[in-house]
Amino acid sequence: MKATVKWVDGVMFVAESDSGHAVVMDGSPEHGGRNRGFRPMEMVLMGVAGCSSFDVVQILQKGRHVICGCEVAVSAERVDAIPRVFSKIHLYFKVSGRGLKPAAVERAVRLSAEKYCSASIMLGNAGVDITHDFEVIEV
Repeated sequence: MKATVKWVDGVMFVAESDSGHAVVMDGSPEHGGRNRGFRPMEMVLMGVAGCSSFDVVQILQKGRHVICGCEVAVSAERVDAIPRVFSKIHLYFKVSGRGLKPAAVERAVRLSAEKYCSASIMLGNAGVDITHDFEVIEV
């Protein structure tokens, strides 16, 4: 896996993955940016949520559960000192489906957290307190 990050100006950068996708990262005006892109730490947080969501959906689909949607609200706290690393991350999954059992969703979330989500496990091993919760929505 590779990526390039190119400086545009100020604190704006364009990141491009080796798969050919690009994203703009920028800072807020008070930090010299123009607020035209994601903050790098927002990208990390969204990466954790995306990685874990991918796992949860895949696990449920492989278990032949009928899922119609999966949304995760992710929140984080950062330490006050520099570097302002994450101290806590919480992922709240809303999984919708037909006849979807809470035990199946709980298992999928647990497997993602403990076995499959590289981003979450990497941050957890670095000392970030990562918690998960979920709700099942019948459709």
